[in-house]
Amino acid sequence: MGSSVRELAEKTPAGRDRYIDLLRVASLGTVVLGHWLMAAVTVGDDGRAEVGNLLAVVPELQLLTWALQIMPVFFFVGGFSHALSYRSLSRKAEGRSRSLYSAFLRARLQRLLRPTMVFIGVWGAGALVLQLGGMGGGLLDVALRLVAQPLWFIGIYLAMVAFTPPLLRLHERWGWGAFGALVGAAGAVDLARFAFGVPYVEFLNFAFVWLAVHQLGFLRADGRLGLRMPYVLAGAGLAGASLLVALGPYPLSMVGMPGERVSNMAPPTFALLCHGLWLVGAVELLRGPATRWLARPKVWRGVVAANGISMTAFLWHLTAMLGVYGALLALDVPLPETASAAWWAQVPVRMAAAAVLTALLVAAFRRFERPGATGARTAAPSGFAGPAAAVGVTLCLFGVLGLSMVGFGGLLEGRTAMLVAVHVTAPVAVGMALAGWLLVERAGRGRTHRRGGTRAGDYA
Repeated sequence: MGSSVRELAEKTPAGRDRYIDLLRVASLGTVVLGHWLMAAVTVGDDGRAEVGNLLAVVPELQLLTWALQIMPVFFFVGGFSHALSYRSLSRKAEGRSRSLYSAFLRARLQRLLRPTMVFIGVWGAGALVLQLGGMGGGLLDVALRLVAQPLWFIGIYLAMVAFTPPLLRLHERWGWGAFGALVGAAGAVDLARFAFGVPYVEFLNFAFVWLAVHQLGFLRADGRLGLRMPYVLAGAGLAGASLLVALGPYPLSMVGMPGERVSNMAPPTFALLCHGLWLVGAVELLRGPATRWLARPKVWRGVVAANGISMTAFLWHLTAMLGVYGALLALDVPLPETASAAWWAQVPVRMAAAAVLTALLVAAFRRFERPGATGARTAAPSGFAGPAAAVGVTLCLFGVLGLSMVGFGGLLEGRTAMLVAVHVTAPVAVGMALAGWLLVERAGRGRTHRRGGTRAGDYA
């Protein structure tokens, strides 16, 4: 691994924006560390294990989410990468516009969906074996419910990839106007929701809020953020979020909290969009010194290495955390009261153990994150490749989102969760995700590609 990372780092094109790679790794790493810190397992008098939230126990710490809720930065980075990737494929398409969309989806989703499907397959098979064997209870039931929750992010990301071509065309025609329209739409949704009580309208902000942040990535790819705009974004976003939380119906926490009447996350609110603007502006202000730091060979090799395993680590980090808690319970190690001095003293030990276990899981599954080498010529895609890919990504999106809501528990009992307006079970969600992935893979094949793995110049 060391030699391949060194080779990839040394082959990095001079014009590559290394800061984008750092932001991708840093945003996923921040989410992992945040989850490890915030989750607190307790055992009740009845012996049942439950996972609580540190932020609910110590509400003053909810202000930390204004830095730790970093997903807007990841989606901003996604917009940048998707714009460059789609334009690169467009230049190579040689007039085959019918196959461009399917090829783009496959190129963007291969490194995302392969490790995701392996994660779903391993946990799904494990959950089925456990249920058939009559095993369960305690922390295991909690794990079966929780480990799939981070998949919501992958579902949102799938939607961003799917909408990139039309939104990129809007960007190329209207520029800041396209971004402004999405921001205005997000504000109008919250106005209709809170001022006029329009039912269900809030779910539109799953699209408007996240796609607005994604659109900023397009602007970044075209160099249109400039020198002053990061100050504007950071200042306006921070001021807007502060005013909305202080004067409006919005909670302080930028992540979901148990039992809250309004969540900034599910569905996203205009306050979360302001939070995203502040974060994008803030990270852009750090671009200069960070770029100089990344010019150091050792630093850049570390970023290259981390990029090669980041999705695998993200998928398995909750498994590792719950595994550590499970080991503590099995060894009869007392779990202190959340936020007590003893609890804080355990935090470094638990996080170090979770990091070690995550590293072991990454070592086991990292190969699935590597793009497959394709050197053979395949038949050109048919005229149905684009529609098939669109159906595939839609199925995959709903399957992954459904699984994030229902979890892996109760496979044989038909446990359900509400997805939009339909009840979905875990087996149905897994089936949709798998069928969608296979459709995207099949529809996206067609031109001769010759790859030997990830190149440092590929914006993956």
